[in-house]
Amino acid sequence: MKLTLAEPKYLKDSIAIISDLVNEARFKVNPEAIELTAMDPANVAMVIFKLFSSCFTEYDVKKPMEISINLSNLKQILKRASQTDILSLEVTDENKLKITIKGTSTRTFSIPIIEIEEKEQKVPELNFSITVKMPSQLLNEAIEDADIVAESVTFLGDKSKLSIQAEGDLSRANIDIKSDDNVKITTDSKDPIKAKYSIEYLKKMIAGSKLSDDVTIQFSKDYPIKLEYKTIDKVDLAFILAPRVEND
Repeated sequence: MKLTLAEPKYLKDSIAIISDLVNEARFKVNPEAIELTAMDPANVAMVIFKLFSSCFTEYDVKKPMEISINLSNLKQILKRASQTDILSLEVTDENKLKITIKGTSTRTFSIPIIEIEEKEQKVPELNFSITVKMPSQLLNEAIEDADIVAESVTFLGDKSKLSIQAEGDLSRANIDIKSDDNVKITTDSKDPIKAKYSIEYLKKMIAGSKLSDDVTIQFSKDYPIKLEYKTIDKVDLAFILAPRVEND
C-alpha cells in the first residue's frame, strides 16, 4: 500500500476532528477509499469517515486491508504538514505506518499499527423526519450561541424554519434559521419535530465545517441526529449523536 496526497488538508483536518471523539481507530483501506466507522468511548457518538481515492495523486492499494492506529499519535504527525507539503503513507514490513512529509525538506515518521479488540461497528439504519441542508457556518454560530447559556440544545424544525434553543437556570438562547435559497428544509411531518442533544459533543462535530461549506442535518423526535460534511470526490465525514431524552 502506498498513498500520496498533494492536499494534506483533507486527511489532516479529518483526523484532528475525529481524534477529539475517538482515541484509537480501525481504518479500512480499499481500492475506492479509506474508511472508518467508530464509536466514542462513552457510546454516545458515532463517526463515519471516507477519504476517496480520487483525493490522492497516488493510490496504490492492491487488496483491501485494515490498519488500526492511535489517533492522537497520527494527529501530532499530520499537524507538522503544511498545506503545500506532499504527504505519503505506506505500511512497512515491520508493521508500522510510515508517513513521509515532503516540502523544502523530507521528513519521515513511523508509528506502530496496533491491535484493537473492539467489534466492528456497523452504521445503523436510521429514518429521519427532517433534513436541513445549510451553510455550516450558520450551525457553528448557533451552537456557539447556545453554548453560552446551557449544556444541551434543542433542535425544533418544521418546513419553514429550524430553531436551535438552549435554556440554562436563568438564561435562554433562541436562534431561528428560516428556509431560503441557502437553507433547504424537507420534512415528512405536519408537526414541528423536536429533539435535544449535548452541546459538548456538537461542538466537536461542527469542526467538520473545516472540510465543507455546507452541512446536512437530519433528526426526528427524541431520536439521534446526523451531521454530514461532504466535499465531492474528496471526503465525507458524518456524525451520529444520541439524543438527550427528558425524564418527565
